[in-house]
Amino acid sequence: MKPALLLGVAALTLSMPALADPITPKAPGAIPSPAEAFSTEPGSDYYLANYDAYESYLKKLAAASDRMKLIDIGKSAEGRTMWVAIVSSPANLARLDHYRDIARRLAKAEGVTEDQAKAMAAEGRAVVWIDAGLHATETVTTQSQIHVLYRMLTGQDAETKRILDEEIVLFGQDNPDGLQLVADWYMRNKDPKTREFRTIPRLYQKYVGHDNNRDSFMAQMPETVAVNRVFFRQWFPQIIFNQHQTGPAGMVVFVPPFRDPFNYNYAPLVMNELQEVGAAMHSRLVAEDKPGSGARSAAPYSTWHNGMVRSIAYFHNSIGLLTEIIGGPTPEKIPLIADTQLARNDETLPIGPRDWHLKDSLEYQYSLDRAVMDYAARNRERLLLNIWRMGHEAIERGSRDSWTTTPKDVDALKEAGKANKADEGFVGYNSRAREGMVAPELYAKVLRDPARRDPRAYVLPPTQRDMPTTITFLNTLLKNGVDVERADAAFSAGGRRYPAGSYVVRTAQAYRPHVLDMFEPQDHPHDAEYPGGPPKAPYDITGYTLAYQMGVQYDRVLDDAPPKLTPVTADLLTPPPGRVLGSGNAGWVVGHETNNGFILTNRLLKAGVPVSWITTATTTGRTTLTPGALWIPASAQAASIIAQSAPLGVDAYKVARAPAGAMMPLKPVRIGLVDRYGGIMPAGWTRWLLEQFEFPFKVVYPQELDAGNLNTKYDALVFADGTVPVERGGAYPGGYRFEMPKSEAIPADYRSWLGEVTRDKSLPAIDAFARAGGTVITVGSANTLASMLSPAITPALVTKKADGSLTALDHKLFYIPGSLVAARVDTTKPLAFGMTPSVDMFFDESQPFVPAAGATPIVTFDSANPLRSGWAVGQERLKGTVAVSEVDLGRGKLFAMGPEVTQRAQPYATFKLLFNGLLYGPASAEAK
Repeated sequence: MKPALLLGVAALTLSMPALADPITPKAPGAIPSPAEAFSTEPGSDYYLANYDAYESYLKKLAAASDRMKLIDIGKSAEGRTMWVAIVSSPANLARLDHYRDIARRLAKAEGVTEDQAKAMAAEGRAVVWIDAGLHATETVTTQSQIHVLYRMLTGQDAETKRILDEEIVLFGQDNPDGLQLVADWYMRNKDPKTREFRTIPRLYQKYVGHDNNRDSFMAQMPETVAVNRVFFRQWFPQIIFNQHQTGPAGMVVFVPPFRDPFNYNYAPLVMNELQEVGAAMHSRLVAEDKPGSGARSAAPYSTWHNGMVRSIAYFHNSIGLLTEIIGGPTPEKIPLIADTQLARNDETLPIGPRDWHLKDSLEYQYSLDRAVMDYAARNRERLLLNIWRMGHEAIERGSRDSWTTTPKDVDALKEAGKANKADEGFVGYNSRAREGMVAPELYAKVLRDPARRDPRAYVLPPTQRDMPTTITFLNTLLKNGVDVERADAAFSAGGRRYPAGSYVVRTAQAYRPHVLDMFEPQDHPHDAEYPGGPPKAPYDITGYTLAYQMGVQYDRVLDDAPPKLTPVTADLLTPPPGRVLGSGNAGWVVGHETNNGFILTNRLLKAGVPVSWITTATTTGRTTLTPGALWIPASAQAASIIAQSAPLGVDAYKVARAPAGAMMPLKPVRIGLVDRYGGIMPAGWTRWLLEQFEFPFKVVYPQELDAGNLNTKYDALVFADGTVPVERGGAYPGGYRFEMPKSEAIPADYRSWLGEVTRDKSLPAIDAFARAGGTVITVGSANTLASMLSPAITPALVTKKADGSLTALDHKLFYIPGSLVAARVDTTKPLAFGMTPSVDMFFDESQPFVPAAGATPIVTFDSANPLRSGWAVGQERLKGTVAVSEVDLGRGKLFAMGPEVTQRAQPYATFKLLFNGLLYGPASAEAK
């Protein structure tokens, strides 16, 4: 299935499903308990219920209880139905449409006065999302949810009844495929003592595994699309509870609040409410004598990054919760760790060493769920009114001059304050406090500088270099509930005139924090372990501005916001259809600027239609195309494919004669995508990308590499970040470490997947492949292989140890943890055809290269201040280094890409480096 975000077909519809339950609830009757409904009661030692059994139980509950309605929210990557169980009182379930409409109007806030908001908050019901199973090897959550549902449907106590009366709880399962895989793998062994799921053979989400919790703002996986639809387009929960494991060592569970930094874009009130709920959760555990909960410093979790299920909530004015609990079907022990035994604010009731069973975790999880539901019930009106307040304030801020203070602004204030200290008129402050005071007039001069205002709107003109990618960007906003408008006629804004077809994204909307976070650079504060110490690792990445990553062109409108335009009401946008321009009969010329052009190329090559790259700039009529434009000689088959590919949004120019420039004929390519037993997430993301852009490929495992004779099967081998083992403490940081299981413990069908890429066996075979005409592409930490293949690929930011080996620079000297940096591109080189002369590259503790003889630099760092979004220590050290190199190896090519050019399928602006390499390398070998 080709996603709509690439092909313009609404294959992953965002439309609201009907509430009519396919299984009509019956009158209250005997509700089956987990012990009755499963072969073994979930929560028992050495047992995991799979998704088939879970799904069957949901249907039985829905048929037996008048407190539950079951809805289908979409399909998983492998085609399983994703169910959400809506639990509330029968009276509330009878009026779900009404309460959902109240939640929507309050969350979106537009056109709702304070008096109206108060009236709706008084009438409405709190909406709470509680999920399970996102990370499938975190097995507590789904087994727990089974029991929580049963207790909520059968409980007769006052608290349960109050929860049912005051709120609507949505119980979701985020990853059906993963639950089925992990549970079946665990239960495959008859001997319970041998059951485990550490050695599952592949990722537990078809493509991205654990990174399914990094896809939230991009929403490319079908499960993310479905969940985000529930959150931001249908149900608008005030609380989103995302459950995980495992907990901190020597404790039982991590519970919010989180450590700093929090992202300055979202409403501060959401953080205050988050701390309230977290306090209620801890208090309940302690009151029930359930020790071992920790907060803040007990774990590394922060609230900065927008890509996770619970963190995207903050950018939508919802309370996002994450818990991390210990436990699993195999019993374990809580160790004694001395530092956890002293009570403190972040761990008020320590726990001692003891045996631990899954049923223990389930009881803790039930208490946490109940604490959240009880909080929502007791604070129903306030939650509903406050989500309106945050949305209303966002609309107000986007409608007037407003400012967002970032760490750079504070630094500028301190710098200005050096020459303009506060006078001595401030009394009542000690000397230390007075040291930090600066002149009050600097507030207006620095922090309220008119040039630093937040935009009123962003305008995306239709004259984009890659309009289909821009449409994909806009679709990510739509899938997250952001309001987008389209101009049917020309209009003016910010002193400029824009044509019809322009898109506008206003900041005067409830989800303003998300809008700013997608368009504006992230300015992550410098976070040190201690003053003057090394940088403290962030939780995940620090800079991810999506408009930068996707190369979208837009204008920031600071005042005179555009007039009201036509709202986009479609579930997903589609790019303008590709046009056939001109009237010549010799063939077609197609520009190289659009990523979707690779889909057209692959369709033509698959059909055996001749396709070439024109290696110099080409003029067709009044249009000049950059090097790399496609030349497609006239044929009926080519005409049919071009016509059928119009939804791609790629224009084709009919010409009367073949272009005069030099040509590089392309050939159908056989791609080997290297992976490893257990699955590597960057390889999975790359697999998804290759599928979307219709590159033919086969997954290759190390044993096949070691066997050699690779040229008979492949033209190109792709080594994504993490697919080549790296030396701990070596020159190439990062990578994914995994203890390879013993062959005899693995079913025979998977044993050919075992093994690692090694210097002794794999390297000679890969080297022979390249020298015989093969193409090798290495990305990120996989460049340790590139350095083995060629001395021209030498890591730049290293120090030499006493034994002569190299190690990456100390983090106090150089540290860029997942940020965007500006780089210079040589667009005359085939590897960079279609790119812009400068590009924002994702860089995550990557290793650039030393300029060297025998290596052609394609992308370089030419600035001492390349940081565009995120956080960088020692960024000036990048200047003069090489990001992407091309090396000849015999008849073949080595393309070494230091930064992660396809990271999480987000940086569309650098996809061409991979895609070009897959076509150019084999084509150049053919010409030799």
